[in-house]
Amino acid sequence: MAEHGGDAGLSGGIRRSRLSEYVDMAGHESTPAPAPNSPNTPSLPEHSLSFTPAAQAALPDTDAVARRRREFAAALGQFRRRRVLVPYGDSGAALTVELQGVRWLLAFTDEWALARYARARGESDRRWPYRMVWGAAVLDAGVAAVAGAAGLPCGVLVDAGDGERGLVLPPVTGIVPEAVAVDRPHAATELGTEGGRS
Repeated sequence: MAEHGGDAGLSGGIRRSRLSEYVDMAGHESTPAPAPNSPNTPSLPEHSLSFTPAAQAALPDTDAVARRRREFAAALGQFRRRRVLVPYGDSGAALTVELQGVRWLLAFTDEWALARYARARGESDRRWPYRMVWGAAVLDAGVAAVAGAAGLPCGVLVDAGDGERGLVLPPVTGIVPEAVAVDRPHAATELGTEGGRS
């Protein structure tokens, strides 16, 4: 499957890191990670999307739900304010995976997290080029660039090799730009129109 996306709106130089040395020091087992641009990637675990605004709006306003909303808002804010690693393929496009009709940009909080992903893929012995960019740039510019190129909604998987410790940032308003959010007004009509053209 061809790679999609690119570095529109993303800043920072490309670095290359041999991750095998990090893998040797990682010190814990990784859960299976989705392969970049593979048609046979696993489904997202059901709990991964439990923090999305749409899902939470349908739940009773209990203390537990309110706490989870606060936790997700804090995690989202922290992601936007930090520099993260975005790996790139040979073509120079940001690595993505396609799951359930959504394209997901891969982002990692540090080289250790990228190493765990590489180990889960069985690819820790090769070099992984990446750029360090602000999380806000990934969400505001990178997502829009990938969505435009792929013709699919685009979200962000943070630390994809870490299972439940990772973070899923789905393509909904409040997380990605409204113009590419799946829950924006008229989104269903637009997607139906695009589907009719394919």
